[in-house]
Formats: sequence, structure tokens, C-alpha cells
Amino acid sequence: TYQVRGIEKNPSYEQLKVWIKAQRGTFLHIDTVELYTARQRQAWCKQASIELALSEEAMKADLAKLLRAVELRQDELIRARQGASAPASSAPTLTPEQESAAMALLRDPRLMMRIVEDVATLGVVGEDSNALVGYLACVSRQLDKPLAILIQSTSAAGKSTLMDALLSLMPDEQRVHYSAMTGQSLFYLGEGDLKHKILAIAEEEGVRQAAYALKLLQSQGELTIASTGKDPTTGKLVTEEYRVEGPVMLFLTTTAIEIDEELLNRCLVLTINESREQTEAIHRRQRQARTLAGLLSAQDAAAIRSLHQAAQRL
Repeated sequence: TYQVRGIEKNPSYEQLKVWIKAQRGTFLHIDTVELYTARQRQAWCKQASIELALSEEAMKADLAKLLRAVELRQDELIRARQGASAPASSAPTLTPEQESAAMALLRDPRLMMRIVEDVATLGVVGEDSNALVGYLACVSRQLDKPLAILIQSTSAAGKSTLMDALLSLMPDEQRVHYSAMTGQSLFYLGEGDLKHKILAIAEEEGVRQAAYALKLLQSQGELTIASTGKDPTTGKLVTEEYRVEGPVMLFLTTTAIEIDEELLNRCLVLTINESREQTEAIHRRQRQARTLAGLLSAQDAAAIRSLHQAAQRL
């Protein structure tokens, strides 16, 4: 009897290194072998024939059958992996009712006011201009030169509330949201993962290591990097090129007073109203959210998000 493990660790058809346990009664032979290397197959057959008290010819015949079975399993795993990594459909299909309502919104002469009112319904208080500018900036993702937004305020002033409300009006498949990024993480995204999408990062401090890549992506519209890796077939070091296509709309928030100047001059900076009157208005809104009217308004918010996301998909 034979038991094989590690097939899933071979991501390509050019390699097939596995762990094999061969057993015949009380005789046992366990070894790791690269099945696509003739020398290793020959050594395995010779040693296994000694351990199991069988002829080498018998072991070669068994190994040939085993190899065919393992190749079939490897093919299944690779196909399943490729299917899982295949990009999902660009957007859900809209029903006729959703499309009709979305077109009515887009053709509404009061569209700008509708946007401001809808963002306010989502819980953003007294930030009408910022809401409208932020919304239009998110729409600019479709342009060849999208805008970049940086919302700046002290802690707990409402910058994240504004960003989250605006992002919730955009379709899920058209936004990428991270809390932080390492220095080279952007370079290793899929080639089209950011193209004409919104890249939102919760705090500017979380992307300081990636600031260089963000600036390049914003100004040049793409990223390229040459990286050294190991060829899975030969084991030799090879140079591979990774490319990430833009353009991308950049959406950041920050509590920092001093910001990277090169990043700052690529962004439109929005500041949050932190006056006493604004704080009082927010408190009133928080109290109202606890009332029946507030609960009903929360139900309206879900419908508003769905409507705007449908409009954006159109």
C-alpha cells in the first residue's frame, strides 16, 4: 500500500515533490522524492525494493501507477486553485427596478443636493461641502487622472465617519480598503487590482512606509518593480517583473499635523469642522439615533447605499 502527502505544495506542472509511505506487511519505507527527477525515482525504487523485499522491476511498475494517480490529483488541485483565483464578475447584475431607480437618481436635476442629503442621512453631520467634494472625488476614479483626498483632523472629530459614509455609497468591487500597508506591498498586488478603483487607507500613518509607491501610482498611473526569486523548476535565482496598473483614486485620513509634502501636493485636503456648534449638532444626532425616528432613518440608510451603488455601477 502507498500513502502520498504534499501534492498540494506543488503549484505548477513542472514539479512534483511528495512524501511517500510504502508498506508491505511489516516492511516499511518512507521517503521524500521528486517524481519528475529520474535519478530520484531510480534511487527510490532501489531503496524501496530493499526495504520491502521486492524486486526493483516490481517497484518501478508500482511507481509508474502511483505517478499517474498523483498527477491526476495534482491537476485537480491546480485547476481548483486557478478557478478560485479567477476574478469574480465585475459587478452584480442589476434588476430592471434597480436600474430604473439608479437612472432616475443620475438624471435628477437636484443630484448634487441629493448626494448631500443622502450622506447626511447616513450619519454625517454638518459636512455638506466635504461630503460633495469627497463623493465627486470617488467618482473621479473613472478618469485618466483621478483625484486624491486627504481628510485631516484631530482624533475623534469625525473624519473616519465621513470617509466610511462615502465609501459605503461606492460598489464593493470598485474599492480597496486597508488599515495599513508595508513598503512594497503595493508592487505585488494583481496587475489590474487597482485600475480605476478607490484605494482607501484608514490612517495616513499606516502608509508612511508605502508613501513612495503611492506617490508613483498617483503621478505615473502605474507601478513596476524588478524582484529576485527562485525558479520553482530549476531552483536558480531569476529576476521577475511585477506591474500594477492604475489609475487609482486615493482616499486617506490623518491626525498628523506634518505630512509628507510630496504626498500632500498630490491630494485635495479636507478639514473637519470641530467647532462647539458642530459638536452640539453631532450630540443631537446621536440622541436622535436612539429614537424611533432614528431607527427608521437607519433603515432608509440601507436603501440609500443600495441606490447609489447601483448608480455607480451604471
